[in-house]
Amino acid sequence: MTEPRTARLQRETSESSIELSLDLDGTGVSDIQTSVPFYDHLLTAFAKHSLTDLTVRATGDTHIDVHHTVEDTGILLGQAIRQALGDKAGISRFGDALVPLDEALVQAVVDISGRPFLVHSGEPAGFEYHLIGGHFTGSMVRHVFEAITFNAGLTVHVTVLGGRDPHHIAEAEFKAFARAFRQAKALDPLVTGIPSTKGAL
Repeated sequence: MTEPRTARLQRETSESSIELSLDLDGTGVSDIQTSVPFYDHLLTAFAKHSLTDLTVRATGDTHIDVHHTVEDTGILLGQAIRQALGDKAGISRFGDALVPLDEALVQAVVDISGRPFLVHSGEPAGFEYHLIGGHFTGSMVRHVFEAITFNAGLTVHVTVLGGRDPHHIAEAEFKAFARAFRQAKALDPLVTGIPSTKGAL
């Protein structure tokens, strides 16, 4: 019987206070409260489509900006993913997904490589300045992927292939990442040990 792939972490700074727990072998059940409504929406989509059970409680200095709370939650999510993956024995390792949301289309590719690297491209000009829901700037999407990628030790490529509505683009990015991560973290019965010629990930 395999060990549970779970993690429960806390992060406290002068800018935010976060508690997070996850189960990589869940069914996509989530309970997200970050005090940033659109971010709750994105993380709920990530949990649902990656089949990761996820609970988040986050508060912070959102009266100044949502930046600190959003980024710090991404950092903790990445750390929790890394911890829950353990030695990565038996995983598929690679995943890819092409996900539409109405007019938006996003491709994501994930390698649970142990080497943090993010390639993020294709968002339309001005996307980073758009306020989604009146509080979440488009620029935060890349910040979240950077935080997750570098703290989880993932190689991630996210490419926006099309889209006009900022809400649709951001949500499609998270759903594509979720579906690719779902494949990569899956336990493959054909894999023996660590799926790397180096013997470690």
